[in-house]
Amino acid sequence: MKRMLIIINLLLAFIVSSCGNNNEPKEALVNVKTDTVKVYGNSKSGVFPGKIKAGEDINLSFRIAGPIAKVYVSPGNHVRKGELLAEIDSRDYTIQLAATQAEYNSIKSEANRVIALYKTKSVTENDYYKALYGLEQVTAKYNAHKNALSDTKLYAPYNGYIQKTYYSANETVGAGMPVVSMINTTAMDVEINIPSNYFVKKQEFESFSCISDIYPDKEYPLELSGINRKANLNQLYTVYLNLKIPKGYPPLTPGMTVTVKVNYKNASATRYIVPINALVSAACGSSVWVYNQEKGTICKREIVAEGIDNRGNAIVIEGLEPGEIVVSAGASSLKEGQKVRPINAQSKTNAGGML
Repeated sequence: MKRMLIIINLLLAFIVSSCGNNNEPKEALVNVKTDTVKVYGNSKSGVFPGKIKAGEDINLSFRIAGPIAKVYVSPGNHVRKGELLAEIDSRDYTIQLAATQAEYNSIKSEANRVIALYKTKSVTENDYYKALYGLEQVTAKYNAHKNALSDTKLYAPYNGYIQKTYYSANETVGAGMPVVSMINTTAMDVEINIPSNYFVKKQEFESFSCISDIYPDKEYPLELSGINRKANLNQLYTVYLNLKIPKGYPPLTPGMTVTVKVNYKNASATRYIVPINALVSAACGSSVWVYNQEKGTICKREIVAEGIDNRGNAIVIEGLEPGEIVVSAGASSLKEGQKVRPINAQSKTNAGGML
């Protein structure tokens, strides 16, 4: 009996000892992907391809018709404002003006005689007005023929380059037919096409600049000239910009391609970006899991997001600070205060972690 009691006591002691040594089960660590909160910036900007165009690209023509006497320029020539480009044979227009001038002198002399007699009451009022109107008519005719003779010469309207000549000497040209094409290089424009999400924020545009591949270290300022209010067939809006070449900068020429940067006005507060997968629904909108590196735990924090950038990141305007770490994958299955283990993103060139 005594031996039986000893055995029972030993069993009870073993059971009590076993229960006392059992530890509570440890919570398993969850592997999560994390990302660092980055600054989106106080100001936004966009980059678009652009092309330089001449400020003016026009076809010049004579106001009158006739055979061309001479063309003084060739394609590629640089000309200055007022330089003679071409002229029409002026023989017929010189004769025409000489005849009209003789008629003008005759009628003017007769009109002056009648006007003088009218002042002395020596001619009727009808004769007076007849002479006056005759003088006005011949004066207009004389001025028209004088202008026609002057129009036999074609001059450059501004400094620029000759693009093309359409006629040669001895060819007959009609009035208004293009004779010379030229461009103005003293003023040049840049055109870009922007999508609708930039067009609707055109009031926020602050400044423009461009860089040429030929001179990548030179940034040329641009000035907004206008924006088309109707999209083209590609649903893009054309923006027209005036190119400004700072003193000492190498010149750019029409036809060159450039990269145009559009800067926005400063926003009221700094914004940040986090992966869109980091956002989880909350009572007041959106929230993220913020990782505490010291404790190895996470806590939920409500944020205010204003949209998504062109790389698929959420733009956050409230609730985060730069440098904080957020869970960017598996955020929907976590809980407050849970311990997690951040994992590094797998390299695209090291699939499977073999290196």
